[in-house]
Amino acid sequence: MPLRSIDKQLVDRCLNHEPRAWNDFVDRYMGLIYHVIHHVSHARSLVLSEEDIEDIAAEVFLAIVDDDYAILRRFAGKSSLPTYLTVISRRVCVKEVVKRQRNAKLGHATAHRAATDEGDSASDVEPLMAAEEVQRILDDLPDREAQVIRLYHLKSLNYRQIGKQLGIPENSVGPILAKARDLARKTATQRR
Repeated sequence: MPLRSIDKQLVDRCLNHEPRAWNDFVDRYMGLIYHVIHHVSHARSLVLSEEDIEDIAAEVFLAIVDDDYAILRRFAGKSSLPTYLTVISRRVCVKEVVKRQRNAKLGHATAHRAATDEGDSASDVEPLMAAEEVQRILDDLPDREAQVIRLYHLKSLNYRQIGKQLGIPENSVGPILAKARDLARKTATQRR
């Protein structure tokens, strides 16, 4: 399906930062994005709260405006804009759902550990000691590797965001992260 003129005009208005362009864009495509979120959650047999749905929709819109509308700039018009936005929305939604599931599992493990350690005075000190050990390991890493570890594991940034923040190519973040993990493992092993 060719690009409709109303969609082309809306994309052009956003890219030119015209007044109310973004509001018009959100009004036009909010329903589509919410539909994609509901479809993804249904396909994965997930029940999302209204807050989760709104958060995921916000992440989709943030992805669209990120880097001065880079996603809209990459739109080649070979499909309809709604089709293109559906693909983008689905990718962001799946990523967010997976991240939330991972965090929920980690939260469950933490809650279980806290319940089994109840009454144990050593359990109150153990997390602090672990955090101090992690900080020592990070301090022993070269600055760039430590920054990548912090941004990826502690701030939950993706490779693109890390590359942008540190001014390095996105495709070099993975190798730096792998090298940093190896160095951290070696440092931790040497301390034992």
